[in-house]
Amino acid sequence: MSLRSIVAAWGAAGYLCLAACTNDAYDGQILGTLERDRLELIAEADEPIVEIAVQEGDAVHPGALLLRQELGAMQARLDQAVAARSVAEGRLAELVKGPRAQEITEARAALASAESSNATESNEYRRVQDLVERKLLSQSSLDQARARRDAAAGAQVQARARLNLLLEGTRVEEVEQAEAELKRAEAALAEVQTSAARYSVSAPRAGRIEAIPYKLGERPPAGAPVIVMLADGTPYARVHIPETRRAQFMPGAQVRVTVDGRDDAFTGVVRFVSAEAAFTPYYALTQEDRSRLSYLAEIDLTEAAAGSLPSGIPVQVTLPRPGE
Repeated sequence: MSLRSIVAAWGAAGYLCLAACTNDAYDGQILGTLERDRLELIAEADEPIVEIAVQEGDAVHPGALLLRQELGAMQARLDQAVAARSVAEGRLAELVKGPRAQEITEARAALASAESSNATESNEYRRVQDLVERKLLSQSSLDQARARRDAAAGAQVQARARLNLLLEGTRVEEVEQAEAELKRAEAALAEVQTSAARYSVSAPRAGRIEAIPYKLGERPPAGAPVIVMLADGTPYARVHIPETRRAQFMPGAQVRVTVDGRDDAFTGVVRFVSAEAAFTPYYALTQEDRSRLSYLAEIDLTEAAAGSLPSGIPVQVTLPRPGE
């Protein structure tokens, strides 16, 4: 046997021995990164940015103003809704208060005038009728006098009805209609105000600003992220679980999580394990290929000290050995 053949044989044997030793010495560590909830806050409309109240890296509290866009056409809609509500409020107040004293006095005077006119025209009709019977006036004169008398009587009835209407006040049905109209106007205004409020981007949770994609004065398209922030709270490790360890890695299980630069380990609780493997189709894989599958998992770091860890750093998750 040549020297080259002997070296090749020893090399192959050494590789197999190293692979076996590696498998036997597998310590159950699974690698991943530390993550936090990532929030993307979008632009309500394609209007210019008129204010940016934060900078990248700033810590913000819930409700803090982050960015504001120009209202544009929304301002006109808001003004119209405010005006419509004011009109409805005025109409309701007018009906609830009822007629003014001056209106009632005017109606009384109009009724007195109509009564006087009716009496005058009635007397005139009787005089003309007497003259017609004596053949001193034509029949047409009598017809004209009758028309004037009837008109005066109608005006008197109309004046009396208007006075009675004012004295009775506003009907309940009119007040109810005015109240309904006011509610409709207030609802329309609330809808427009809600839409207008979205032009101001506020922090939905406490966190830290990670990125501001657009600058002051730019016009982002509607729906584009204008603020990207990382939410405060419990960080979590995002790892991929090998297929050979998937059965031991169940939601609720406790694991140990370590990071570079920290001697102490953190306690983690498995929150989520994906039901789908990272490589598909799983049904077409051999036993050897199946061992290469992995499942995405998220592990909450429940200790308070973990809150100071930066996002994105590598983590190592230690799981029990098979059978332990």
